[in-house]
Amino acid sequence: MAEGLAIKISDISKVYKLYANPMDRLKEALKISKKVKYEEYYALNHVSFDVKKGETVGLIGTNGAGKSTLLKVVTGVLTPTTGQVEVDGKISALLELGAGFNQEYTGMENIYLNGSMMGYTKEQMDQKVGDITEFAGIGDYINQPVKTYSSGMFARLAFAVAINVEPDILIVDEALSVGDIYFQAKCFKKMDEIKRAGTTILLVTHDMSSIIKYCDKAVILNHGTMVREGSPKEMVDIYKKILVNQFDDQEEEQEGSEEAFPEANQEESKDLWKNQLRINEDKQDYGDGKVSMVDFGIFDHRGKVTNMLMKKKDFSIQIKVTFHEDVEHPIFAFTIKNVRGADITGTNTMFEKQDLELAKKGETYVISFKQKMQLQGGEYLLSLGCTGFEEGEFVVHQRLYDITNFSVISEQDTVGAYDCESQVAIMRI
Repeated sequence: MAEGLAIKISDISKVYKLYANPMDRLKEALKISKKVKYEEYYALNHVSFDVKKGETVGLIGTNGAGKSTLLKVVTGVLTPTTGQVEVDGKISALLELGAGFNQEYTGMENIYLNGSMMGYTKEQMDQKVGDITEFAGIGDYINQPVKTYSSGMFARLAFAVAINVEPDILIVDEALSVGDIYFQAKCFKKMDEIKRAGTTILLVTHDMSSIIKYCDKAVILNHGTMVREGSPKEMVDIYKKILVNQFDDQEEEQEGSEEAFPEANQEESKDLWKNQLRINEDKQDYGDGKVSMVDFGIFDHRGKVTNMLMKKKDFSIQIKVTFHEDVEHPIFAFTIKNVRGADITGTNTMFEKQDLELAKKGETYVISFKQKMQLQGGEYLLSLGCTGFEEGEFVVHQRLYDITNFSVISEQDTVGAYDCESQVAIMRI
């Protein structure tokens, strides 16, 4: 392996045999039948890339992309079908909650168990146990069997062990999604410390903000195949296209304009905007039937339909509405909620003083709301509506509650629900 590399992954494939029924598996094992009775499934398909010493690399991909399988191959939990993995350094891995822990042992006993598995003596672990227990912060539960732990306590102890045994290479697979926000912040702070100390980190997470904030490089996997590697921002943009089936590996990447939003009178696309979004199966859809919101989309600053938006970039929400009856002064609206269901922001055409006096039967309109994303990084829900007033009474023509979700990718969060974009100056007087 070349000098300066911590991990070298060379043409790795992991193939599983899928049998139609258990008898076919038995016949294959006993070599009773020469006829192949299985299909081959490539969890990994000829994957190759390098990780430099001291580098933090994020693995991006949808569920089933092969990320966890690859980490297990790197750590030696799984043996590749073909290819080779070379590792230079001691690995500490947090692959899944509770992996490597004996449920009957106490937390303290599991600390020493994991230390011995990494090659540390009892005397060496005696010197580390104080830092581990302090970081975990689970108090007297450290002397209780881990089978009595909550998932949060389990995560605290597992991460405390993994990160405080002075690894050359730290491998983390979605483990930081467990635990409260304060513990997660503590974990990332510790990861920053060990990164500055020269530790190599291989990270799997669905949090694209973390990929951009903490990683030097990102690698995209899709259906077991490596799509591309490069700067985190560029890879997140490609991942957004993969999520909505818009990525073509042969196409020339075009950045586009910051104002690249679709025009309302654009030619009808064969595919609806909403078909490129993740639609909530538990949505609420109701109204008096006078209108139909036949299509809607969330567009990023490049004009692409997506469920992922960059903080501090322009974006638009568009609704295409067809009228089945004449409607006077229809009001079009959107509302954004947090994952707890609390309204965060939103507006409508009445607030914005954009009045449509009369929409006639058979007419179709596209309503576009364009704004800058100032929400903090996280997950949000979008609701859409077309309402109005008839004889002084409020009426709902159609509402789509929590119809879809979107993620905000942030390189820097502040306090609260939104960023007021403070301009900070420090002056000596």
